[in-house]
Amino acid sequence: MDVIVLGLMLLSLTIWLGLLCFWGQFWRTDQQLEVTETRLKSLPVVCVVVPARNEAELIPTSLRSLLLQDYPGSFNVFLVDDRSTDRTANFAEGVAHAVGKPQQLHIISGESLPSGWSGKLWAVEQGIKSASNFAPDYFLLTDADIEHDSSNLRRLVAKAVQEDLDLVSVMVRLRCKSFWEKLLIPAFVFFFQKLYPFHWVNNPNNPTAAAAGGSILIAREALERIGGIQVIRQALIDDCALAQAVKRGTGGWGLGGREEFSQSPVPSTQYPIPSQGRIWLGLSSLTRSLRPYDSLATIWDMVARTAYTQLNYSPLLLLGTLLGMPLIYLAPPVCMILGAVWSNWAIALTGLFGWLLMALAYYPTIRFYKCSVWFAFSLPAIAFLYTLMTLDSALRHWQGRGGAWKGRVYPNP
Repeated sequence: MDVIVLGLMLLSLTIWLGLLCFWGQFWRTDQQLEVTETRLKSLPVVCVVVPARNEAELIPTSLRSLLLQDYPGSFNVFLVDDRSTDRTANFAEGVAHAVGKPQQLHIISGESLPSGWSGKLWAVEQGIKSASNFAPDYFLLTDADIEHDSSNLRRLVAKAVQEDLDLVSVMVRLRCKSFWEKLLIPAFVFFFQKLYPFHWVNNPNNPTAAAAGGSILIAREALERIGGIQVIRQALIDDCALAQAVKRGTGGWGLGGREEFSQSPVPSTQYPIPSQGRIWLGLSSLTRSLRPYDSLATIWDMVARTAYTQLNYSPLLLLGTLLGMPLIYLAPPVCMILGAVWSNWAIALTGLFGWLLMALAYYPTIRFYKCSVWFAFSLPAIAFLYTLMTLDSALRHWQGRGGAWKGRVYPNP
């Protein structure tokens, strides 16, 4: 038994050493939009598109932050009221008048959801269609629960212009106030960066692509080049699907680019492949999410909504996750405890070293979110909860409840 346990621990330790040394430096938090001051030499026209469904509580803060951006160029905000029942549009109109910028806000009454579209992307599509009349150079796609720092739009545009990027996105600072938020929200960011190392995303020679839906600036030409939002119209993880389409230079493979965009499309040799796009993804220390996740249940639902989608609805990938997560995250502390109980100090010390490596990898994210250093050592327990959330996500999908959001349930596309 000792030999088996020691072997598992050595395998876990090898995996962690490989992740830290060779997996795109995913644990670092140095890719930040606000790291350097930016200046604009040109002033592109920007249209902001905000899909909003029953956001009356948050829209006064989020919309105010958008209308008061210090961007010196021309920008307009298009809020798509996605058939809200809580007077979201009325609150939005009141905010625009309160800040003296009613002419910059355009409220669009959302049409009924057609078959084959997710609700958010259908709202975004309607917003882009209306905004296109202003011939913008860029679209800023953002959510109704984001409070933008006053410099956010200026920094995004400057980043795109100065580095000739087709898409610039920031993962906004998520709310981290309650106990459950401090325990689980930094880990959400950590796991996202592990799936999509930002250094790889930002490397034009690496195929890894991702974005964060709360704040995406995309060039109009790039959006037109991939065929528009419709090419990802069924995607539940729409931000990453959009980034993949832009970086690959196409929104779909096969018949005219009209086939559904998948997470891992296989190029067809029958059609020419357009040139690739350049994207950038980083963290924001100033722009933040207003959405509260102050209980385990709310965070659980957020993760379970798309976790199985992230696995491409694959039972094999699910099985790999259910086996791999314990090996990577639970083995070190369990082996340390077993080694101490059995007085096998080789196992105990190896487990302790693995746990320390894990905490070392997690610490930059904990520091970014200004949480206690002790949370860095809680990653095994956190990973166990996220594993259960992933399993629950698969169960919801098999029960026909997958992807539920704001009264809508989306089947496997």
